[in-house]
Amino acid sequence: MTAQNAFKESALPLLDDEAPLAAPLPRGEGRQPSYIRDHRKRLRQRFMEGGAAAMPDYELLELVLFRAIPRRDVKPLAHSLLDAFGDFNRVLAAPAARLAAVPGVGETVIQELKIVEAAAQRMARARVLNRPAISGWAALVDYCHTTMAHRDTEQFRVLYLDRKNVLIADEEQARGTVDHVPVYPREVVKRALELNASALILVHNHPSGDPTPSQADIAMTARIQSAAEALSLTLHDHLIVGRDSELSFRSEGYL
Repeated sequence: MTAQNAFKESALPLLDDEAPLAAPLPRGEGRQPSYIRDHRKRLRQRFMEGGAAAMPDYELLELVLFRAIPRRDVKPLAHSLLDAFGDFNRVLAAPAARLAAVPGVGETVIQELKIVEAAAQRMARARVLNRPAISGWAALVDYCHTTMAHRDTEQFRVLYLDRKNVLIADEEQARGTVDHVPVYPREVVKRALELNASALILVHNHPSGDPTPSQADIAMTARIQSAAEALSLTLHDHLIVGRDSELSFRSEGYL
């Protein structure tokens, strides 16, 4: 046996971590079956002609899965993921451990989903970072919703602004459980001084989907406001991000 033939026989498949979604291809057949190839071509063409708005969630998810699973029908897996998590956004935001529990999902699928999630967050972030936050409020709220609305645990973020209310930093301060996240006012304002910030906006999510503030949310916000005022920092707002809507402390009279 030549060295070249030995290499060919011992080569590993490019993607070896996905559980079969259909009968495996016979040995030696590396090409896609024609029905899969034609389906993918039609789906990609429809996407290019009509965009994402013309496609239901399961088809958009199929497009993402095409790269991770190149030679199998991914429609069953797309439906399984939507059944498990509810919609396209929640599939992307799902923790890796929960994704891995879905039959047919391996490391390559998880990586592809997380790349798409990161790209969406990066694009939303680019629309708000280093730009006036108050005049661009709609984009800011959209960014917060994109990054936080579909998480299954609470996350607390602080948006730090300069004297012209330009967003100079967006930092995660803490993560918690499904209904609680520990926040330390001293750390929030200390970081503002380190960044030479003049104002801040607090943001956290409610995994329950209801953005109504709890008494703990109100008390924590009051403590941060007091700490900020003592250092001549302005607390513009505290946004609570729910599944489909957001609540502004400023608009609701809590600030």
